[in-house]
Amino acid sequence: MRRGILVAIPVLGLAVMLQTSIIGRINLLNGAADLVLLILASWGLQERVSSAWVWGVAAGLLVGFVSGVPWYVYLAGYLAVVGMARILAHRVWQAPLLAMFTVTLLGTTMLLMLTYAVRSLFEVSLPFNLSFVQIILPSILLNLLLAIPVHALMRDLADRLYPAEVVS
Repeated sequence: MRRGILVAIPVLGLAVMLQTSIIGRINLLNGAADLVLLILASWGLQERVSSAWVWGVAAGLLVGFVSGVPWYVYLAGYLAVVGMARILAHRVWQAPLLAMFTVTLLGTTMLLMLTYAVRSLFEVSLPFNLSFVQIILPSILLNLLLAIPVHALMRDLADRLYPAEVVS
């Protein structure tokens, strides 16, 4: 578990830097990919990983403090993504890419709807249909496009940190 927590700091730090500098600037309409969400979804889907919740808290706090959205939105959203991933990893499916697509789709939708609700309450409200078509759907598409390479990288990292036990 300690290895997973120690690796979380540089991996999530780099992911947040990439998210704010490069990935967040690649837009489709007004939607952008969420690299940190994809990393958390993939990390939570790894069965041998025991530090997924710590990664969720760290990522939620990091992204919450660098974004314009209140910090608790990302903390709650990322913890929900980790929860969905852990449920799918242990109980429901053994098809990792299908699980990754499901967590990505549901997690992106939930996080952006939560962000929309908070902005509607505290800031300028946008029409929902415009927000859905211009922001939510393009963000889902971009996240689904990045889901496969991120899942492959995170699976490789999990295999290096938590090697499989060899039965002889």
